[in-house]
Amino acid sequence: MTSERLLALFDHEMREHARPDGPGARVERDGPVVRQSGGDDAWSAVVWSSPALDEEGADAAVAAQVAYCLARGVTSFEWKLYSYDRPADLGERLRAAGFVPEPPETLMVAAVADLPADAGPPAGVELREVHDEAGVLLMAEAHEAAFGTDSSWLRDHMLARLAAAPEEFFGVVALADGMPVSSARLELYPGTSFAGLWGGGTHPEWRGRGIYRALVAHRARTAAARGVRYLQVDASADSAPILARLGFTALATTTPYVYRIAP
Repeated sequence: MTSERLLALFDHEMREHARPDGPGARVERDGPVVRQSGGDDAWSAVVWSSPALDEEGADAAVAAQVAYCLARGVTSFEWKLYSYDRPADLGERLRAAGFVPEPPETLMVAAVADLPADAGPPAGVELREVHDEAGVLLMAEAHEAAFGTDSSWLRDHMLARLAAAPEEFFGVVALADGMPVSSARLELYPGTSFAGLWGGGTHPEWRGRGIYRALVAHRARTAAARGVRYLQVDASADSAPILARLGFTALATTTPYVYRIAP
């Protein structure tokens, strides 16, 4: 499949017809956009906007989503902008409305059948699949060690996914001498051609040893066993070169524009 057709398939299945990413979330279409919303601190975002959205209607569409979130009392709201979205100056319009861009990521996709699935972890590292709360806590600990940020939101998300749909959530943690040094997860999207790779952060002292590659291979095997055709990643600048070497193709960039609401 050409990159253009693959991007069109991703846009249709994963954005325009997005599915809720966890319990309590819902996806709804509001005029020219599709958004996910949820209660409390659940992720709320515009995940797709119509190619027909133009300069004349863009500002009104942005204002309508801000008003919707203000009425719901959410603390933050994201507009997930892709590099091919229209109008071409939509990012500038979001900034003018009070949204703040976060670092862009690269949308990368690979056919599961084309990925190397035999890479194992380096000596002294064990990959352990996650099936319960104890494993989730290890994953959260590894995430904090890798990124230096609080992982409570991620812990809660993973626990909710594991409880609500364990057949769609697959976590794996890398342990060195019993200590979690890296973790990653695979999330399946039934009814689509895709599964998502998330996480993959590694403790600074363990980077460059092949753990990330081993985590990708492990999840590729899991995806293949479940009939998934494509794996999708929102890749950071650090991950993108590794994924490219493994066979992933960059299709677009995606930038989170975040509107934060003061309490």
